[in-house]
Amino acid sequence: MTGSRPAALAAALIGGLALAGCMAGPNHVPPKNAEAGAAFLRAGDAQAAAPAARWWDDLGDPLLSELVAKGLRNAPAVAAAEARVRQARAGLRASRAALLPQLSASALYIYADLPGDALGNTASGSDLFTLGFDAQWEADLWGGKRRAVQRANAEAAVAAAQLADSQVSLVAEIARSYIDLRAREASLALVERRLRLERRLADIAQSRQQGGTGTRQDYLAAASRAEQSEAERAVLAADIAGLRDMLAVLTGETPGALDGLAPAAVPLPPATVNVGDPAAMLKRRPDIMAAERRLAAATARIGVEEARRFPAISLFGLIGIGGGSADDMFESSRLASIAFPRISWNFLDFGRTAAAVRGAEAGRDAANAEYREAVLAALQDAEASLARYGAARIRFGRAAQIAGHAQESAGLQEVRAKGGSGSDGEALEAERQAIEAEIAEVNARAGLTLAYVALTKALGLGWAQPPQPASTR
Repeated sequence: MTGSRPAALAAALIGGLALAGCMAGPNHVPPKNAEAGAAFLRAGDAQAAAPAARWWDDLGDPLLSELVAKGLRNAPAVAAAEARVRQARAGLRASRAALLPQLSASALYIYADLPGDALGNTASGSDLFTLGFDAQWEADLWGGKRRAVQRANAEAAVAAAQLADSQVSLVAEIARSYIDLRAREASLALVERRLRLERRLADIAQSRQQGGTGTRQDYLAAASRAEQSEAERAVLAADIAGLRDMLAVLTGETPGALDGLAPAAVPLPPATVNVGDPAAMLKRRPDIMAAERRLAAATARIGVEEARRFPAISLFGLIGIGGGSADDMFESSRLASIAFPRISWNFLDFGRTAAAVRGAEAGRDAANAEYREAVLAALQDAEASLARYGAARIRFGRAAQIAGHAQESAGLQEVRAKGGSGSDGEALEAERQAIEAEIAEVNARAGLTLAYVALTKALGLGWAQPPQPASTR
């Protein structure tokens, strides 16, 4: 059993060296975002409180919330991103395993029938039975393997952030398609009402032309408006069918699965919208998190390449037992062991390692620039979305006022027609104009909600919890 002492001493020596070894390459330091001010410049009436992650619930539409939940469960895009997360985590486990020794066991039987040699030895046959264990381990003296673990950690966090980003995009796309669908359904109902009025107006114009109180030009203008409404109705019906199919696909269903969906009103965002502050937004947005983790991975790669400059020390060990019979494999006196270290050093590689280090440093610099670009783009996206949301609120408010005035005017014109001071044609035309104003209000209502959806996406909302960067240890 004393043969195991050299192996134990060598293992202890190399283990101590590994613990005392330094980490090659620079440590990653998360960049500070000086661009993130205390508050958004164009927040307007929005509140600085933290926004809700499940923002779609604030629209007060249970069917929309159900479609979002179904999409997050069934959408192929999310399933693909989840698979990439599992793949990255498997790579991380492999990198961690590379820090540990490799152990293997073997059993061997050899029968040799050797002829006599030129020295006169007689031919002989022999048996050999062995049972053994061997191990090998490369000491991570310079931290190259630990840097590889850091890199794999960062890449796993990138995959998790990309999963979150796919969820944000999916939820926003489901909400946009749903709002467009509801807006077109409402517009279709109004266009069909307008078409009925325009046909009546065309009949009145034709009767006036035949009676000599109107012109053919008046009739042609009225008939043209009716034909335009018929064409618009056909386009809206096709859009509705396409949006229902799009919603079905986004939620993991086949086209046609939502054909029986009943029309409903366009949902409105809450009266008060919380947007938080730029610093919190940058920490929450998945694309920023992914860019920061790519920078961490690129920084760790420098250490991986830098460690190749230095000598590598490996330890190989073997413990075996055996002999000329099967019983010898169970005799302690037949135990043999061997341990030997190995030092290798590519000290003369004609600049290949130095070139790899410079390449890794350039990759780090590129990742840093891409991170800065992502931060600036995110801030611009948020500020622009806030400005568009504020403008959409004003537009919807004005459209609602105009629609109210048009409705009141149509009511007054109807009273005049019943009292004999106005014609039926004038009352119908006023009602037609009121419908036009109502269609404009529907579009403005949808525009406001769509601007709200764009704002929530710019703020990085749409998932329950941000993926935390994995530990680098």
